[in-house]
Amino acid sequence: MPTTLPAPVLTIRNPATGAVVGEVPVTPIDVIPAVVARARIAQAGWAARTLDERAAMLLGAKGALAAAAERMGTLASQEMGKPIKEALGEAKYAASGLEEMVREAVEALREEVLEDANVTTRLVFDPFGVAAAITPWNFPILMPVQNVLPALVAGNAVIFKPSEVSPLCGQAWAECLQSVLPEDVLQVIHGDGKQGAALVGAGVDLVVFTGSRATGMAIMREAAGHLTRLILELGGKDPLLVLEDADLEAAATFAVRNSFRNAGQVCVSTERIFVHESVADRFTQLVVEGATSMKQGDSADESTQIGPMSSARQKSIVMRQLQEAIAAGARCLAGECDGGPASAGNFVRPTVLVDVTPQMSIMRDETFGPVAPIVRVNSDAQAVAMANDTPYGLGAAVFGAPDHAARVAERLTAGMVGINKGCGGADGSPWVGSRHSGHGFHGGKYGTRQFAQVRTISRSR
Repeated sequence: MPTTLPAPVLTIRNPATGAVVGEVPVTPIDVIPAVVARARIAQAGWAARTLDERAAMLLGAKGALAAAAERMGTLASQEMGKPIKEALGEAKYAASGLEEMVREAVEALREEVLEDANVTTRLVFDPFGVAAAITPWNFPILMPVQNVLPALVAGNAVIFKPSEVSPLCGQAWAECLQSVLPEDVLQVIHGDGKQGAALVGAGVDLVVFTGSRATGMAIMREAAGHLTRLILELGGKDPLLVLEDADLEAAATFAVRNSFRNAGQVCVSTERIFVHESVADRFTQLVVEGATSMKQGDSADESTQIGPMSSARQKSIVMRQLQEAIAAGARCLAGECDGGPASAGNFVRPTVLVDVTPQMSIMRDETFGPVAPIVRVNSDAQAVAMANDTPYGLGAAVFGAPDHAARVAERLTAGMVGINKGCGGADGSPWVGSRHSGHGFHGGKYGTRQFAQVRTISRSR
């Protein structure tokens, strides 16, 4: 008799302890076209509902999300190593912020009317059809919220593929929404890049992706054959500029937090620091003190500030860049620089480098790890030129006297710049990258409208 092979599964291990967290079945590639076909059938009925009806149905998931928040946050912490307090905060926000997020999406997608002396035009925001949402592991609940919810409000059916690193919490989040949605309006598939590529190539109408530049480019190549609409948030190499008139304590506090939060695994982590030579010694001292004072450990410990890297693969990328930089002349002032073995398991200590050069990989390629490379500069012009010397352009920050910092900020090419703060904007601001950090964007009214097809319907007055 032929042997029946067991269905393949993804086995998820805690990066801090190695313990098995759980399993999910891998979606066979050959069933993905059928998943898309079911989504297309379901989407017709979903789009036939009014905007307000879709919103009301989605708001019905608030109770389920609140009830599942503890479990989702714990899973996120166990799957990718995020400190438990941060993971629980992310999960609770998915429930507490649902009403506001849905309301903002409805307002963005509400029909508008334009008039002149001769013509009245209605701006109507229609769904594209079937959207594929492929989300990353570093914010495994927040990114589905931002990439799936507006697509659903707009009337699209969604096929959601969470990262293979953190699929359990993504599945749990999706199940809360599925409990109030019509069948097949939101479906989940699991797997790695092969499943993602198959989904992009299966004739969907919109692809929403957050992840690496290399994967984003591959998605663009595949999507070109179908002229598929894309919203891509890609990598970053975010600079921090510390001017000679900066509040050094505030700048250093930000540098420590933004370089090392989530073990540096944030798309807008500070990955390059340019500090005026007149204040470089004091600033560097403060950053070293901050780096060495942070508590690193098991993400389940509520006092932990930095957990492990999400995987051995991610750690290897960070360690390779560090070792290459030190071999090329960079000096390590804190962290992984004692010449001995690296931290055990998947941990990388918060690391501060000086004497780095623009040619080093750690100054050019996305690191996505807890490393703060510091470069001395002699002028604003040099700082701006070095900050802009990158194919990326996601976020940036400038610390200095407010008017001075504002003038410098306007010369940076990043899509989002913060003055004496991080790059996040006021409520309603889009989350947008320039250059190789983004193609399309999301968030706020203008980002939400990218999940819909705008049509103009005009008549004479």
